[in-house]
Amino acid sequence: MAALQSRQPETFQSSGGVMNENKSTIPVVAHVITDEDIGALQGSKLVAMNLNRVVKLLTDPHSSMLYDRHINALQRMLRHYTKGFPMKDLVQVFKILNTCSDRVNEQPRYEQFIIDILKICSLPFLKEKSSDELVFEQIVIESVSQLGYLMRVPSVDVRKQICETLLSFFSEMPVSQEVQCHKPTNLQYNQRVVENSDISETLVKSLALLEHELPVKLAVLNVLQKFSKHSAKICDAMLRADAAHRVCSRLMDPDPSGQLLFRSTEILWNLLERGDKATLAAQLNNLTCISQLRDAFIYQLTQGYSHYDRQLRNDLLVIASLVASYCPNAPFVETGFAKQLVLFSTFQEVKSHNALVKHLKLMTNHEDFELKKLLFNVMVTLGNDSTALPILSEGHLMLALFSFVRANESQSGPREWTPAQFEELQLHAMSSLCSLCPKMLDDYMTVQGSTRILLLLEWCVGPEDFGGHGNSLHGIGGRGNKRAQMRYCLRVLRSVVATGDELALQDLADQGAINQLITILTNAITSNTDDDAIDVEMQADMMLILSCLCDGDMHRKELFGESGVNVCVHYLRTNPKLLNSGLGHHRLLLAAVDCVWCSIVGCYSTEDYLLEKEGIFLLIDLLEACPKNMHNLILGCLLDLCENPKTIHHVLTWRGKENSSAAHLFCETWRGEERDLGVKRDGNGAIADVHKPLMGSLQDIKGVIPLPASCLSQAIVDVSENMRAKIYSTFCKIGFTDLPGLTVEDHITLTVIEKYLDFKMGEVWTEIISELEQEQVRPTTPDLEAVEAISRAIENRAEIVAGTQQELLEAQNSQDTLNEQEFYAEIRENYRQKEKQLNDFSEYVSRTSNYQLLKAAKERQEYSIEASRIPKEYKKTEFFHPIDLPQLQTTTFASKKVVVDSTPHNLTGGPLATYNPETGHTRERRVLQQKAMTM
Repeated sequence: MAALQSRQPETFQSSGGVMNENKSTIPVVAHVITDEDIGALQGSKLVAMNLNRVVKLLTDPHSSMLYDRHINALQRMLRHYTKGFPMKDLVQVFKILNTCSDRVNEQPRYEQFIIDILKICSLPFLKEKSSDELVFEQIVIESVSQLGYLMRVPSVDVRKQICETLLSFFSEMPVSQEVQCHKPTNLQYNQRVVENSDISETLVKSLALLEHELPVKLAVLNVLQKFSKHSAKICDAMLRADAAHRVCSRLMDPDPSGQLLFRSTEILWNLLERGDKATLAAQLNNLTCISQLRDAFIYQLTQGYSHYDRQLRNDLLVIASLVASYCPNAPFVETGFAKQLVLFSTFQEVKSHNALVKHLKLMTNHEDFELKKLLFNVMVTLGNDSTALPILSEGHLMLALFSFVRANESQSGPREWTPAQFEELQLHAMSSLCSLCPKMLDDYMTVQGSTRILLLLEWCVGPEDFGGHGNSLHGIGGRGNKRAQMRYCLRVLRSVVATGDELALQDLADQGAINQLITILTNAITSNTDDDAIDVEMQADMMLILSCLCDGDMHRKELFGESGVNVCVHYLRTNPKLLNSGLGHHRLLLAAVDCVWCSIVGCYSTEDYLLEKEGIFLLIDLLEACPKNMHNLILGCLLDLCENPKTIHHVLTWRGKENSSAAHLFCETWRGEERDLGVKRDGNGAIADVHKPLMGSLQDIKGVIPLPASCLSQAIVDVSENMRAKIYSTFCKIGFTDLPGLTVEDHITLTVIEKYLDFKMGEVWTEIISELEQEQVRPTTPDLEAVEAISRAIENRAEIVAGTQQELLEAQNSQDTLNEQEFYAEIRENYRQKEKQLNDFSEYVSRTSNYQLLKAAKERQEYSIEASRIPKEYKKTEFFHPIDLPQLQTTTFASKKVVVDSTPHNLTGGPLATYNPETGHTRERRVLQQKAMTM
């Protein structure tokens, strides 16, 4: 549309008068043309419809019975919104939908309109502006939630349509909705709206209404499966509605199609993957759910034959194992599921006449192979329940697992596991034994587990040719070798000896395990190949096994012998730089120290050999170089070694960096421990609080808390939590006096260490008094006087120690002052000697350059010689013989040989100082004139 305006002639007024000017007419065109005018809009035109009138028609009491008018209005609305509902009209649409749902029992004709409206709701909602998604988001969320509430309508068709609408709205790509001035919402927006609504919770709760409507129930489960597959937020909402229990409790309801079991299992699996596993397991921890899982698993295992059935069977077993893992008290034993799982785990290795496994066979396909590994995993999980252990024992589980502990073969039979599968199952079985053997030691001894493990270990280090496949987690590092089998042999042995069972330890020792392990370690340390993380781990495991075997048994320590000491000494020489290599050398080094402590200490022959190999020096070197978290173990080992009197000399002889002594190192370790504890000390390391000479900051903050007599107090726990008690005990062995290499700071620290036991006793008495005061208990008068006397005595000792420390500091200050004065005196003497030397040289130069000065010096010399003689007028005696040379013009005592001191070169310039290279002649020498000096 355009408007044409004519511009009339304008009159201009100037200073000279009025002048009329006629100009040509200029048309001005304003374009106000819409897309609709030129036909640019695509799609149908959506004319606004007053839905409030429809709502009023349906709800008004005067028109609520006019069904024909209702039907006409609803038909008109459906024709109007065939492309979808605008967001701004959703409130009125769902009011209409809810009103029809409430009246469907009175008038069945509303049912079809509800279905038609739900079909339109399956389309994405329409927006006029991009901001509508944000403005109407809450309305859309509530509208989607209303769809779930419509499950109350007692109509199969309506409920099915609700499920179809939700599926289409959540997961299907939007169809072509070409509406003028409107755009449909995208799929991501629809999914976000569903996540934020409570539709999933409503659908879960609606399952209780659908016990006898299998098609609708399957449709609801299908929706829940789709929802839970794509969103973790929906999974959490479903778990809040007890979805796991509601779904699992009806797992085996009659269903000819088999979809109920499949979809229920898929929902549980999605909840397992994306939801909270602990919440899921808690909801399944009841007799009903475990029974349903048992029945479903047995049915799929015994009746299933297809690839789909095997996968579903494995999924059910994973869910069961999850429940057993998170809920150790789950009723697997009460429902009989545990006994049947043991039967299925062992029926191939242990023959059984049970009807369930009479015709059951596991093939070598992937699903059956995974089932076997899952069964092993479930056995380990059930082993955490003490009530299930008798069932595992009755089912001969240990015998079935140990049937895999044998040498591997390169060939397999037609119906046996392939070599790669057998190796993986073997490693998995040995991993299960690591957990089960400590709990089933009687069965372990019955099947001669030690003999089987040691035989396989001997095969691992033997010359037999075998190349492992290195599959799965357990086979890491075992490709082309036997390291994976050896690794798990050592792990099983480690788990057995860690129990401390004397029968198992004696059985291993009788089988020759000590010598066998020492031989393997000797070969390992003499090998030229570099060790990787797996080699270091296996060596550490062997050291730990030897420690457990020899601990507390003198005969086994003697079997450990010199070869074992050589192995320990080799590992004690480990470069401390390797501790941070990431290969596990720190663990190996700790195992070596522990092996020294358990396998050598206490046996005089091996202790003496360790001293010959400088083992004490190596331990103290480690204490100096290793991280702080290893100090406690090393100090404990050194303390027990100090029981041998020969060790004391080694400790006192040791010298470390900067020639520091062992006593200095112990004092430095004590100070570092007190810094970590926050003990109050002044700037010089002396006691700052005589009432709390040993108390750390954390212990001081917590204060004294009344505890039962069976509980240890803070002061007692402090003894075992830090290294101060071990350092004090070590000094008790080596002495507190005449220690080499101590500084004043060390002596100050040593005064505290020497009184450690007294201070700790006072700390304990202080706790006792505080506890009695807090509990308002007054001791008897004699006890009170005794406690007060003890407290005063401890405080007096602390004051004496503090005074001693101050005396040491004052003595050190005095010594520092004396040393400073001596140093300054030495400096002054050096300067005096330099001045004297300069004066002597000046006099010498004067005498040699001035004859008068020389004569005067000669006269003074003769006068001094004459004055030094005691007899008077000795020259007049007849026996006097002059010894002076006449006409001698020197002041020195002459002899047959004369030594002439030349003038220094820095003064004369040397013999060529007067030579002129241009002329080839010497220059005239300038003679310096010097005044005569009186002598």
